[in-house]
Amino acid sequence: MSTTLIGVLGGMGPLATVDLLHKIVEETPASRDQDHVPVVVWNVPQVPDRQQALAGTGESPLPMLLHAVRQLNRLSVSHIVVPCNTAHHWFDALAETSDAPLVHMADATLHALTHAAEIKASPRKIGLIATHGTLNAGWYQQRFATRLCAETVVPDEQEMATLFVPGCYAVKRGELSLGGQLLDRLAAQLVARGAESLVLACTEVPPALHAVASRWRTISIDPTRALAQACVRLWQQR
Repeated sequence: MSTTLIGVLGGMGPLATVDLLHKIVEETPASRDQDHVPVVVWNVPQVPDRQQALAGTGESPLPMLLHAVRQLNRLSVSHIVVPCNTAHHWFDALAETSDAPLVHMADATLHALTHAAEIKASPRKIGLIATHGTLNAGWYQQRFATRLCAETVVPDEQEMATLFVPGCYAVKRGELSLGGQLLDRLAAQLVARGAESLVLACTEVPPALHAVASRWRTISIDPTRALAQACVRLWQQR
């Protein structure tokens, strides 16, 4: 269709969805309401837990994700974005059934990293903060290696168990300060192991680090903001 209408498949979690919407507004050069990106949002938090599904301890979110895609397509959206990195495990299955193309969060992040590298030297080591599912999928690591010739520094199992997982779920409970403290410590440990830049590839992480005014935000790429920028580019190219 000729008109750009972004469909947001959200709810994973609801704060991450609102964070994306806020960043779309922030990233849009506008002088009036009518200059902003048209967006419709499916913000239904009852999608089964993605981390538990991939760990084999919970039901698959795919049926509810497919239902959401069908509902967004009924509104004739031109593109669909999913502000949840782990949910991209089902990206291909969703893309195959959708009339509207889906935008991959890792591709949007790579675009942001490439643009940043044009301004300053490309990082040789990138720290990746993400769920087990995202880390195991390798979307980010493969793109960093092939497009940026960069090594990825990832959390070890102890850091995942004691810092990432409890930090992530603290944010989902609304305890942003606690989550931010844990995730800030994780960021510091990745930097101590040589990470020159950080990619916050779990949508709970940016709000948490913002809540504690983490100093590591200055060397971080936020995939949620990268996805917001991709939405704005689609709107500008209409």
